[in-house]
Amino acid sequence: MEDTDAKTAPLEYSKPPAERRYWSLPVASLVLGLLAGIALGALIRSQPVAPPLLDVRESRYGSVDETCEAVRTAIETQGFHCKGILNLNEAMGKHDIHLDRQVRVVQFGRASSAHDILKENPEASALMPCGFGVYEGDDGKCHISGLNRVALGEILGGAVADVMGKEVAQDLSTALHDHVR
Repeated sequence: MEDTDAKTAPLEYSKPPAERRYWSLPVASLVLGLLAGIALGALIRSQPVAPPLLDVRESRYGSVDETCEAVRTAIETQGFHCKGILNLNEAMGKHDIHLDRQVRVVQFGRASSAHDILKENPEASALMPCGFGVYEGDDGKCHISGLNRVALGEILGGAVADVMGKEVAQDLSTALHDHVR
């Protein structure tokens, strides 16, 4: 009978030795902090990354000048006005600064789009006129670069998002479609 009483008797709680009590709290805090850090890192990595603000595409044409003329014609077809093609090699050469590659900026705008943006966001005048960079890349090919107007619209909001991020971005995408790879 003694054996059964010993088996059914409740277990007594005994306190851990004092040494173990002093280090268990810091270790538990460290483990919890590590787990929280891992969870936070996974959450941050799962968030979408902002798209780049510059969109770079390879031109279907062999030269910078040929690409500039094709871009000029394409944007004018979509209702934009080409304000000029700035030859950065010549402009910088006047100051004895020389580039190792050909670089141009095709400047353009559309008065109605500019009006719709500027009446609400006059600070967006810093983004005008629009431009496409046309340049020789390190790979020897011709490239066209421009602002990612959709991403810029998301960042700035308001009329910039409505006009530049939607209407203008779509028209420029249509204009360049046949001229980029």
